[in-house]
Amino acid sequence: METQTWHNWAHCAGASPRRFATPKSVAEVSAEVARAASEGLHVKCIGAGHSFTSVAVTDGVMISLDNLRGITSAVPVSPSGALVTVLAGTRLYELNPALWDLGLAMVNLGDIDAQSIAGAISTGTHGTGARFGGLANQIRSLQLVLADGTVADCSAEENPELFHASRLGLGAVGIIVSLTLHCAPAYMLRAVEAPARLGETLANLDEHVGSVDHFEFYWFPHTDRILTKHNTRLPGDTPPDPVPALRAYIDDELLSNTVFEGVNRIATRFPAAIPQINKLTARVLGARTYTDRSYRVFASPRRVRFREMEYAVPAEALADTLREIDRWITDSDFTVAFPVEVRFAAADDIWLSTANGRETAYIAVHQYHRRDHREYFDAVETIARAVDGRPHWGKLHSRTAEDLRPTYRHFDEFRSARDKYDPGQVFDNDYLRRVLG
Repeated sequence: METQTWHNWAHCAGASPRRFATPKSVAEVSAEVARAASEGLHVKCIGAGHSFTSVAVTDGVMISLDNLRGITSAVPVSPSGALVTVLAGTRLYELNPALWDLGLAMVNLGDIDAQSIAGAISTGTHGTGARFGGLANQIRSLQLVLADGTVADCSAEENPELFHASRLGLGAVGIIVSLTLHCAPAYMLRAVEAPARLGETLANLDEHVGSVDHFEFYWFPHTDRILTKHNTRLPGDTPPDPVPALRAYIDDELLSNTVFEGVNRIATRFPAAIPQINKLTARVLGARTYTDRSYRVFASPRRVRFREMEYAVPAEALADTLREIDRWITDSDFTVAFPVEVRFAAADDIWLSTANGRETAYIAVHQYHRRDHREYFDAVETIARAVDGRPHWGKLHSRTAEDLRPTYRHFDEFRSARDKYDPGQVFDNDYLRRVLG
Protein backbone atom coordinates (compact mmCIF):
# COMPACT_ATOMS: atom_id res chain seq x y z
CA MET A 1 0.00 0.00 0.00
CA GLU A 2 3.00 2.31 0.51
CA THR A 3 3.62 2.70 -3.24
CA GLN A 4 0.12 2.21 -4.61
CA THR A 5 -0.83 4.33 -7.63
CA TRP A 6 -4.33 5.77 -7.70
CA HIS A 7 -6.35 7.05 -10.65
CA ASN A 8 -9.89 8.34 -10.99
CA TRP A 9 -12.73 6.57 -12.79
CA ALA A 10 -12.15 8.48 -16.02
CA HIS A 11 -8.39 7.83 -15.96
CA CYS A 12 -7.70 11.54 -16.45
CA ALA A 13 -6.17 12.14 -12.99
CA GLY A 14 -3.73 10.00 -11.06
CA ALA A 15 -1.39 10.06 -8.09
CA SER A 16 1.43 8.08 -6.49
CA PRO A 17 1.22 9.30 -2.90
CA ARG A 18 3.95 8.87 -0.32
CA ARG A 19 1.51 6.86 1.77
CA PHE A 20 -1.95 5.40 1.23
CA ALA A 21 -4.11 4.98 4.34
CA THR A 22 -7.37 3.11 4.91
CA PRO A 23 -8.43 4.05 8.45
CA LYS A 24 -11.21 2.10 10.12
CA SER A 25 -12.39 4.77 12.56
CA VAL A 26 -12.56 8.52 13.06
CA ALA A 27 -9.73 8.21 15.59
CA GLU A 28 -7.53 6.57 12.95
CA VAL A 29 -8.34 9.32 10.43
CA SER A 30 -7.37 11.87 13.07
CA ALA A 31 -4.09 10.08 13.76
CA GLU A 32 -3.21 9.87 10.05
CA VAL A 33 -3.80 13.60 9.54
CA ALA A 34 -1.84 14.56 12.65
CA ARG A 35 1.06 12.34 11.58
CA ALA A 36 1.11 13.77 8.05
CA ALA A 37 1.02 17.34 9.35
CA SER A 38 3.95 16.62 11.67
CA GLU A 39 5.90 15.22 8.71
CA GLY A 40 5.12 18.23 6.52
CA LEU A 41 3.07 16.14 4.07
CA HIS A 42 -0.09 17.14 2.26
CA VAL A 43 -3.23 15.06 2.81
CA LYS A 44 -6.09 14.36 0.42
CA CYS A 45 -9.12 12.19 0.94
CA ILE A 46 -10.70 10.05 -1.78
CA GLY A 47 -14.10 8.49 -2.21
CA ALA A 48 -15.06 6.62 -5.37
CA GLY A 49 -12.86 8.68 -7.70
CA HIS A 50 -15.74 10.01 -9.79
CA SER A 51 -14.44 13.56 -10.04
CA PHE A 52 -12.88 14.31 -13.43
CA THR A 53 -10.57 16.96 -11.99
CA SER A 54 -7.44 16.40 -9.91
CA VAL A 55 -9.24 17.61 -6.76
CA ALA A 56 -8.13 14.46 -4.85
CA VAL A 57 -4.56 14.19 -6.17
CA THR A 58 -1.66 14.44 -3.72
CA ASP A 59 2.02 13.59 -3.45
CA GLY A 60 1.67 13.16 0.31
CA VAL A 61 -0.85 11.00 2.17
CA MET A 62 -3.98 9.78 0.42
CA ILE A 63 -6.74 8.66 2.76
CA SER A 64 -9.54 6.38 1.61
CA LEU A 65 -12.74 6.36 3.67
CA ASP A 66 -13.90 3.03 2.27
CA ASN A 67 -13.94 1.57 5.77
CA LEU A 68 -16.18 4.32 7.13
CA ARG A 69 -19.55 3.32 5.71
CA GLY A 70 -23.13 2.94 6.84
CA ILE A 71 -25.95 4.73 8.63
CA THR A 72 -25.26 5.34 12.32
CA SER A 73 -28.56 6.95 13.38
CA ALA A 74 -31.94 8.09 12.09
CA VAL A 75 -34.06 10.52 14.10
CA PRO A 76 -37.64 11.10 12.85
CA VAL A 77 -38.77 14.69 12.36
CA SER A 78 -42.29 13.81 11.17
CA PRO A 79 -43.97 14.55 8.89
CA SER A 80 -41.03 15.95 6.94
CA GLY A 81 -38.82 12.87 7.18
CA ALA A 82 -35.82 12.24 9.41
CA LEU A 83 -32.31 13.37 10.28
CA VAL A 84 -29.99 10.59 9.20
CA THR A 85 -26.33 10.43 10.19
CA VAL A 86 -24.11 8.65 7.67
CA LEU A 87 -20.43 7.79 7.63
CA ALA A 88 -18.61 9.70 4.91
CA GLY A 89 -17.39 6.79 2.80
CA THR A 90 -20.87 5.36 2.26
CA ARG A 91 -21.60 4.90 -1.44
CA LEU A 92 -24.88 6.30 -2.73
CA TYR A 93 -25.82 2.91 -4.16
CA GLU A 94 -25.60 1.54 -0.60
CA LEU A 95 -27.25 4.50 1.10
CA ASN A 96 -30.36 4.67 -1.07
CA PRO A 97 -31.77 1.18 -0.42
CA ALA A 98 -30.79 1.46 3.27
CA LEU A 99 -32.80 4.67 3.53
CA TRP A 100 -35.73 3.03 1.74
CA ASP A 101 -35.76 0.26 4.34
CA LEU A 102 -36.22 3.03 6.95
CA GLY A 103 -39.07 4.58 4.97
CA LEU A 104 -36.85 7.42 3.76
CA ALA A 105 -35.21 8.79 0.62
CA MET A 106 -32.76 11.46 -0.48
CA VAL A 107 -34.61 14.65 -1.40
CA ASN A 108 -32.77 14.81 -4.71
CA LEU A 109 -30.09 12.76 -6.46
CA GLY A 110 -27.76 12.92 -9.43
CA ASP A 111 -27.87 10.53 -12.36
CA ILE A 112 -25.19 8.14 -11.10
CA ASP A 113 -24.94 6.54 -7.68
CA ALA A 114 -21.33 5.32 -7.59
CA GLN A 115 -19.95 8.22 -5.52
CA SER A 116 -19.36 8.33 -1.80
CA ILE A 117 -21.78 10.65 -0.02
CA ALA A 118 -18.98 12.94 1.20
CA GLY A 119 -17.35 13.13 -2.23
CA ALA A 120 -20.67 13.90 -3.92
CA ILE A 121 -21.56 16.76 -1.61
CA SER A 122 -18.02 18.17 -1.45
CA THR A 123 -17.85 18.72 -5.22
CA GLY A 124 -21.43 19.93 -5.77
CA THR A 125 -23.44 16.97 -7.12
CA HIS A 126 -26.88 18.43 -7.82
CA GLY A 127 -29.42 16.30 -9.68
CA THR A 128 -32.31 18.12 -11.37
CA GLY A 129 -35.54 19.88 -10.42
CA ALA A 130 -36.27 23.61 -10.48
CA ARG A 131 -37.67 23.50 -6.92
CA PHE A 132 -34.82 21.43 -5.51
CA GLY A 133 -31.22 22.11 -4.60
CA GLY A 134 -28.20 19.86 -4.81
CA LEU A 135 -27.17 17.22 -2.32
CA ALA A 136 -25.35 19.70 -0.08
CA ASN A 137 -28.67 21.41 0.64
CA GLN A 138 -29.73 18.32 2.57
CA ILE A 139 -26.88 18.60 5.11
CA ARG A 140 -27.80 19.66 8.63
CA SER A 141 -24.51 18.98 10.42
CA LEU A 142 -21.01 17.65 9.77
CA GLN A 143 -18.14 16.10 11.66
CA LEU A 144 -14.68 16.82 10.29
CA VAL A 145 -11.08 16.03 11.02
CA LEU A 146 -9.16 19.30 10.81
CA ALA A 147 -5.60 19.92 9.70
CA ASP A 148 -4.09 19.38 13.17
CA GLY A 149 -5.96 16.09 13.63
CA THR A 150 -8.63 17.46 15.95
CA VAL A 151 -12.25 16.47 15.39
CA ALA A 152 -14.86 19.24 15.04
CA ASP A 153 -18.64 19.22 14.84
CA CYS A 154 -20.45 21.96 12.99
CA SER A 155 -23.91 23.06 11.92
CA ALA A 156 -25.73 26.31 11.21
CA GLU A 157 -25.80 26.87 15.00
CA GLU A 158 -22.48 25.30 16.08
CA ASN A 159 -19.30 26.55 14.38
CA PRO A 160 -21.37 28.12 11.57
CA GLU A 161 -18.36 29.44 9.62
CA LEU A 162 -16.89 25.95 9.44
CA PHE A 163 -20.28 24.55 8.45
CA HIS A 164 -20.87 27.03 5.63
CA ALA A 165 -17.40 26.43 4.22
CA SER A 166 -17.28 22.65 4.53
CA ARG A 167 -20.72 21.52 3.32
CA LEU A 168 -19.38 22.16 -0.19
CA GLY A 169 -15.72 22.51 0.59
CA LEU A 170 -13.71 20.70 -2.11
CA GLY A 171 -11.81 18.91 0.65
CA ALA A 172 -10.00 22.18 1.38
CA VAL A 173 -11.19 22.78 4.94
CA GLY A 174 -11.06 19.34 6.52
CA ILE A 175 -11.93 15.69 6.02
CA ILE A 176 -15.62 14.97 6.45
CA VAL A 177 -15.99 11.76 8.46
CA SER A 178 -19.74 11.81 9.06
CA LEU A 179 -22.69 13.96 8.06
CA THR A 180 -26.30 14.36 9.07
CA LEU A 181 -28.80 14.69 6.22
CA HIS A 182 -32.41 15.74 6.19
CA CYS A 183 -34.08 12.88 4.31
CA ALA A 184 -37.63 12.91 2.94
CA PRO A 185 -40.27 10.25 3.47
CA ALA A 186 -39.79 7.54 0.84
CA TYR A 187 -41.38 8.49 -2.47
CA MET A 188 -41.90 6.95 -5.87
CA LEU A 189 -41.23 8.65 -9.19
CA ARG A 190 -43.41 8.42 -12.26
CA ALA A 191 -41.06 8.77 -15.21
CA VAL A 192 -42.23 9.83 -18.65
CA GLU A 193 -39.45 9.67 -21.24
CA ALA A 194 -40.13 10.76 -24.79
CA PRO A 195 -38.35 12.07 -27.89
CA ALA A 196 -38.92 15.70 -28.79
CA ARG A 197 -37.47 18.59 -30.80
CA LEU A 198 -34.94 20.96 -29.26
CA GLY A 199 -36.45 24.10 -30.75
CA GLU A 200 -39.97 23.29 -29.62
CA THR A 201 -38.81 22.36 -26.12
CA LEU A 202 -36.80 25.54 -25.67
CA ALA A 203 -39.78 27.59 -26.86
CA ASN A 204 -41.91 26.05 -24.11
CA LEU A 205 -39.17 25.52 -21.53
CA ASP A 206 -40.96 27.15 -18.57
CA GLU A 207 -43.92 24.83 -19.06
CA HIS A 208 -41.70 21.72 -19.13
CA VAL A 209 -39.62 22.78 -16.12
CA GLY A 210 -42.60 23.88 -14.06
CA SER A 211 -45.05 21.09 -14.89
CA VAL A 212 -43.17 18.30 -13.06
CA ASP A 213 -40.87 17.94 -10.09
CA HIS A 214 -37.76 16.86 -12.00
CA PHE A 215 -37.22 17.70 -15.68
CA GLU A 216 -34.16 17.13 -17.82
CA PHE A 217 -33.33 16.43 -21.44
CA TYR A 218 -30.55 15.09 -23.65
CA TRP A 219 -29.77 16.86 -26.91
CA PHE A 220 -28.10 14.95 -29.74
CA PRO A 221 -25.67 17.37 -31.46
CA HIS A 222 -25.90 17.71 -35.25
CA THR A 223 -29.67 17.20 -34.91
CA ASP A 224 -32.70 19.02 -33.47
CA ARG A 225 -33.65 15.87 -31.58
CA ILE A 226 -33.72 15.42 -27.82
CA LEU A 227 -34.88 12.87 -25.27
CA THR A 228 -36.96 14.45 -22.50
CA LYS A 229 -37.43 13.09 -18.98
CA HIS A 230 -40.39 14.28 -16.89
CA ASN A 231 -40.32 12.80 -13.36
CA THR A 232 -43.20 13.34 -10.91
CA ARG A 233 -43.01 12.52 -7.19
CA LEU A 234 -45.67 10.15 -5.84
CA PRO A 235 -46.33 8.74 -2.34
CA GLY A 236 -44.05 5.94 -1.23
CA ASP A 237 -46.90 3.40 -1.15
CA THR A 238 -47.78 3.98 -4.81
CA PRO A 239 -47.80 0.59 -6.58
CA PRO A 240 -44.64 0.23 -8.67
CA ASP A 241 -44.87 -0.19 -12.43
CA PRO A 242 -41.22 -0.60 -13.41
CA VAL A 243 -39.79 -1.01 -16.87
CA PRO A 244 -40.13 -4.70 -17.82
CA ALA A 245 -36.85 -6.56 -17.29
CA LEU A 246 -36.22 -7.24 -20.98
CA ARG A 247 -36.99 -3.65 -22.02
CA ALA A 248 -34.78 -2.35 -19.19
CA TYR A 249 -31.92 -4.57 -20.32
CA ILE A 250 -32.28 -3.50 -23.96
CA ASP A 251 -32.60 0.24 -23.20
CA ASP A 252 -30.33 0.76 -20.21
CA GLU A 253 -27.68 -1.88 -20.64
CA LEU A 254 -27.53 -3.03 -24.25
CA LEU A 255 -28.27 0.25 -26.08
CA SER A 256 -27.03 2.81 -23.55
CA ASN A 257 -23.84 0.95 -22.65
CA THR A 258 -22.81 -2.02 -24.81
CA VAL A 259 -23.98 -0.66 -28.16
CA PHE A 260 -23.05 2.91 -27.25
CA GLU A 261 -19.49 1.78 -26.50
CA GLY A 262 -19.31 0.17 -29.93
CA VAL A 263 -20.78 3.25 -31.59
CA ASN A 264 -18.13 5.44 -29.97
CA ARG A 265 -15.34 3.14 -31.08
CA ILE A 266 -16.61 3.41 -34.64
CA ALA A 267 -17.05 7.17 -34.28
CA THR A 268 -13.45 7.49 -33.08
CA ARG A 269 -12.20 5.88 -36.30
CA PHE A 270 -14.74 7.59 -38.58
CA PRO A 271 -15.74 10.93 -36.98
CA ALA A 272 -17.37 12.14 -40.19
CA ALA A 273 -20.07 9.52 -39.62
CA ILE A 274 -21.12 10.98 -36.25
CA PRO A 275 -23.93 13.27 -37.50
CA GLN A 276 -25.67 10.33 -39.17
CA ILE A 277 -25.02 8.13 -36.15
CA ASN A 278 -26.64 10.72 -33.87
CA LYS A 279 -29.71 10.94 -36.07
CA LEU A 280 -30.08 7.17 -35.95
CA THR A 281 -29.44 7.00 -32.19
CA ALA A 282 -32.04 9.68 -31.47
CA ARG A 283 -34.64 7.67 -33.39
CA VAL A 284 -33.82 4.38 -31.64
CA LEU A 285 -34.55 5.75 -28.15
CA GLY A 286 -38.33 5.57 -27.92
CA ALA A 287 -40.91 6.72 -25.40
CA ARG A 288 -41.55 4.86 -22.17
CA THR A 289 -43.46 5.48 -18.94
CA TYR A 290 -42.80 3.72 -15.66
CA THR A 291 -43.07 4.13 -11.87
CA ASP A 292 -40.43 2.97 -9.41
CA ARG A 293 -38.58 3.87 -6.24
CA SER A 294 -37.11 7.37 -6.54
CA TYR A 295 -33.47 6.32 -6.44
CA ARG A 296 -34.00 3.72 -9.16
CA VAL A 297 -35.41 6.37 -11.48
CA PHE A 298 -32.83 9.07 -10.73
CA ALA A 299 -29.72 6.96 -11.34
CA SER A 300 -28.73 4.86 -14.33
CA PRO A 301 -25.62 2.77 -15.11
CA ARG A 302 -22.76 4.52 -16.93
CA ARG A 303 -20.21 2.02 -18.21
CA VAL A 304 -18.87 3.88 -21.26
CA ARG A 305 -15.81 5.82 -20.14
CA PHE A 306 -15.79 9.51 -20.99
CA ARG A 307 -14.54 12.97 -20.01
CA GLU A 308 -17.05 15.56 -18.86
CA MET A 309 -17.37 19.30 -18.37
CA GLU A 310 -20.48 20.89 -16.91
CA TYR A 311 -21.40 24.55 -16.61
CA ALA A 312 -24.09 26.15 -14.46
CA VAL A 313 -25.66 29.10 -16.26
CA PRO A 314 -28.50 31.42 -15.23
CA ALA A 315 -31.72 29.60 -16.13
CA GLU A 316 -32.85 32.45 -18.36
CA ALA A 317 -29.65 32.16 -20.42
CA LEU A 318 -30.06 28.45 -21.22
CA ALA A 319 -31.76 28.70 -24.62
CA ASP A 320 -29.31 31.22 -26.05
CA THR A 321 -26.36 29.28 -24.66
CA LEU A 322 -27.47 26.04 -26.31
CA ARG A 323 -28.03 27.86 -29.61
CA GLU A 324 -24.49 29.25 -29.41
CA ILE A 325 -23.08 25.77 -28.79
CA ASP A 326 -25.07 24.43 -31.74
CA ARG A 327 -23.78 27.27 -33.91
CA TRP A 328 -20.17 26.58 -32.89
CA ILE A 329 -20.51 22.85 -33.67
CA THR A 330 -21.99 23.63 -37.08
CA ASP A 331 -19.41 26.29 -37.97
CA SER A 332 -16.40 24.39 -36.68
CA ASP A 333 -17.13 21.03 -38.34
CA PHE A 334 -16.26 19.43 -34.99
CA THR A 335 -18.21 16.20 -34.46
CA VAL A 336 -19.81 15.30 -31.12
CA ALA A 337 -21.13 11.79 -30.49
CA PHE A 338 -22.24 12.14 -26.85
CA PRO A 339 -25.57 13.80 -26.05
CA VAL A 340 -25.54 17.12 -24.20
CA GLU A 341 -27.29 16.79 -20.84
CA VAL A 342 -29.45 19.67 -19.54
CA ARG A 343 -30.75 19.86 -15.97
CA PHE A 344 -32.12 22.46 -13.56
CA ALA A 345 -31.78 23.55 -9.91
CA ALA A 346 -33.22 26.05 -7.46
CA ALA A 347 -31.16 28.92 -6.11
CA ASP A 348 -29.40 28.27 -2.80
CA ASP A 349 -27.17 30.01 -0.26
CA ILE A 350 -24.22 27.59 -0.10
CA TRP A 351 -21.00 29.56 -0.46
CA LEU A 352 -19.41 27.62 -3.32
CA SER A 353 -22.56 26.15 -4.83
CA THR A 354 -22.85 26.65 -8.58
CA ALA A 355 -26.51 27.60 -7.93
CA ASN A 356 -25.68 30.18 -5.26
CA GLY A 357 -28.09 33.10 -5.52
CA ARG A 358 -29.72 32.21 -8.82
CA GLU A 359 -32.10 29.80 -10.54
CA THR A 360 -29.78 27.59 -12.55
CA ALA A 361 -29.62 25.43 -15.65
CA TYR A 362 -26.79 22.94 -16.10
CA ILE A 363 -25.22 22.09 -19.44
CA ALA A 364 -23.02 18.98 -19.37
CA VAL A 365 -20.88 18.07 -22.35
CA HIS A 366 -19.02 14.78 -22.75
CA GLN A 367 -16.37 13.27 -24.95
CA TYR A 368 -15.48 9.60 -25.35
CA HIS A 369 -12.20 8.88 -23.56
CA ARG A 370 -10.44 7.82 -26.79
CA ARG A 371 -11.13 11.19 -28.46
CA ASP A 372 -9.59 14.57 -27.67
CA HIS A 373 -12.02 16.72 -25.70
CA ARG A 374 -10.06 19.95 -25.48
CA GLU A 375 -11.26 21.92 -28.53
CA TYR A 376 -14.91 21.13 -27.79
CA PHE A 377 -14.69 21.82 -24.06
CA ASP A 378 -12.75 25.05 -24.58
CA ALA A 379 -15.41 26.32 -26.98
CA VAL A 380 -18.30 25.45 -24.67
CA GLU A 381 -16.48 27.01 -21.73
CA THR A 382 -16.00 30.27 -23.64
CA ILE A 383 -19.69 30.36 -24.52
CA ALA A 384 -20.77 29.60 -20.94
CA ARG A 385 -18.40 32.17 -19.45
CA ALA A 386 -20.03 34.86 -21.59
CA VAL A 387 -23.23 34.45 -19.51
CA ASP A 388 -21.37 34.19 -16.17
CA GLY A 389 -21.38 30.40 -16.18
CA ARG A 390 -19.86 28.54 -13.24
CA PRO A 391 -17.98 25.25 -13.73
CA HIS A 392 -18.88 22.13 -11.80
CA TRP A 393 -16.08 21.71 -9.25
CA GLY A 394 -15.65 18.01 -9.96
CA LYS A 395 -15.63 18.19 -13.75
CA LEU A 396 -13.06 19.42 -16.24
CA HIS A 397 -12.58 23.16 -16.71
CA SER A 398 -9.77 25.67 -17.02
CA ARG A 399 -10.91 28.34 -14.55
CA THR A 400 -8.69 29.96 -11.92
CA ALA A 401 -9.23 31.79 -8.64
CA GLU A 402 -8.77 35.13 -10.37
CA ASP A 403 -11.75 34.69 -12.68
CA LEU A 404 -13.89 32.56 -10.32
CA ARG A 405 -13.84 35.11 -7.50
CA PRO A 406 -16.18 37.64 -9.18
CA THR A 407 -18.95 35.08 -9.74
CA TYR A 408 -19.07 33.85 -6.11
CA ARG A 409 -20.13 36.51 -3.60
CA HIS A 410 -18.81 34.39 -0.69
CA PHE A 411 -15.52 33.45 -2.36
CA ASP A 412 -13.37 35.52 0.00
CA GLU A 413 -15.30 34.26 3.03
CA PHE A 414 -14.61 30.69 1.95
CA ARG A 415 -10.91 31.38 1.48
CA SER A 416 -10.77 33.09 4.88
CA ALA A 417 -12.35 30.04 6.53
CA ARG A 418 -9.98 27.73 4.66
CA ASP A 419 -6.98 29.74 5.89
CA LYS A 420 -8.35 29.78 9.44
CA TYR A 421 -8.93 26.04 9.71
CA ASP A 422 -5.98 24.93 7.58
CA PRO A 423 -3.35 27.66 8.02
CA GLY A 424 -0.53 25.35 6.95
CA GLN A 425 -2.36 24.24 3.79
CA VAL A 426 -2.22 20.58 4.81
CA PHE A 427 -5.17 19.79 2.54
CA ASP A 428 -3.81 21.78 -0.40
CA ASN A 429 -2.90 20.49 -3.86
CA ASP A 430 -2.35 21.89 -7.36
CA TYR A 431 -6.04 21.94 -8.21
CA LEU A 432 -6.99 23.88 -5.09
CA ARG A 433 -4.17 26.33 -5.61
CA ARG A 434 -5.52 26.97 -9.09
CA VAL A 435 -9.18 27.45 -8.18
CA LEU A 436 -8.80 29.01 -4.72
CA GLY A 437 -5.49 30.82 -5.02
